[in-house]
Amino acid sequence: MSKNNIEKNTYAKNQIISATIKLLEKTELNKIAISEISKHAMVSRVSIYRNFPDKESIVKSYIEQIISNWKADYRDTSKKVDEDKMLAHLFGHIKDNASFYLLLKDRNLIFLLREVLKDICGPKPESPNFDSYLAAFIFSGIYGWIEEWIERGMSESAETMEALLKAREIK
Repeated sequence: MSKNNIEKNTYAKNQIISATIKLLEKTELNKIAISEISKHAMVSRVSIYRNFPDKESIVKSYIEQIISNWKADYRDTSKKVDEDKMLAHLFGHIKDNASFYLLLKDRNLIFLLREVLKDICGPKPESPNFDSYLAAFIFSGIYGWIEEWIERGMSESAETMEALLKAREIK
């Protein structure tokens, strides 16, 4: 693919994602027609089908983008990985993007966030079984905190969530 085609494709993808998220603010995803996305994105339906297998993948692609931006931002601010600081930073990211994450909850699409986060910090196929089980256990706990916080409307600040996280202790 030539550089010009890559740029056009990137532009089309961004337009599709932006239009879909905007439409999602007013309508359930399953009620949004591809033709509606096409019209709002000002791209052909073919562009949508070429870039995304379904409408959920459009939303998931946006989640991947903003989580990728969060990861890059975290790497820029932290020299070494400190799990508590990383999680606090993640809570900050979620709070900064509260309207989007609450929209996911309201549209019953929060599971897409789980899929994206699991790809990043969940068990890896190449890991030994025990390591994978442990990673799955830890990931599920972390995701549970995030999901419950979102479900409850994120009334606590990211800093409060960090303090609660640091105070955790299984008894």
